[in-house]
Formats: sequence, structure tokens, C-alpha cells
Amino acid sequence: MRILVDTSVWASLFRKAGATDPPGVRRLGALLRGDEEVVLTGRILQEVLQGFRDEPAFRAVAADLESIPLLRSSRADFVAAAALHRRCAASDVSASTTDCQIASAAIRHGCHLLTSDRDFERIARLSPLKLA
Repeated sequence: MRILVDTSVWASLFRKAGATDPPGVRRLGALLRGDEEVVLTGRILQEVLQGFRDEPAFRAVAADLESIPLLRSSRADFVAAAALHRRCAASDVSASTTDCQIASAAIRHGCHLLTSDRDFERIARLSPLKLA
């Protein structure tokens, strides 16, 4: 199974780790040690990296994430994300442009989404999005 890991989980991972790691971070650790394929989108990679103000940390994390495959986006992905955004709006579900792009990428590529962002639970109720 392919697992698309959302920014929320990566951000928690790169904060100070410890005994109180959130469930998503513990699950990511298990995924990285296991046989599941962990993937990113370009948008998630950008969001994770732009959170680092310190240049050495930025470079280290960029190097660490270099081995994680990126899902490719096409025009159809952005059309699907717009359609998903419209579906959410019609159901009075608030969904950001970025969240709709991430959800659409997960759907198209047959990935489960690992996230700690509860907005994706609402998106999943209105779409074929599968959460990890």
C-alpha cells in the first residue's frame, strides 16, 4: 500500500520528538521501518521545508526527504481538486485549496492519506479519499 503523508504529520515529526509523539508520528515511524511505500506531493514537500528558518536544518531535512518519492501532478489533478473543492463547498464543508489538491492526489494515485488534520475526515466523507 502507498501512503501519502501530509504536512501535519511531517511537521510533528520534525518538532522535538519524545514520549508524547502523536499517533501520526508513531505510525509514520512504523511505515518508514516497514514495507509500505511512503510518498509526498510537491506541495507537501514545499510546506514542510518552508517551515525551517535555520539553513542547516532546512538542508538536512531536504536531504532526508530526498529518498521519499514525489507523486506527479497533471492538469487533470487540478481539475479534480477544483471539483472536490466545489463538492465540499456545496456541502458546507470548509476545505482549503491545498487540502483538496492533496486529497485529489491521494485518490488518483490510490494512496491512503496519513494526516492529523481533521479537515481531511470531512473531505473523506464526500469523496473516495481513504485515510491511513
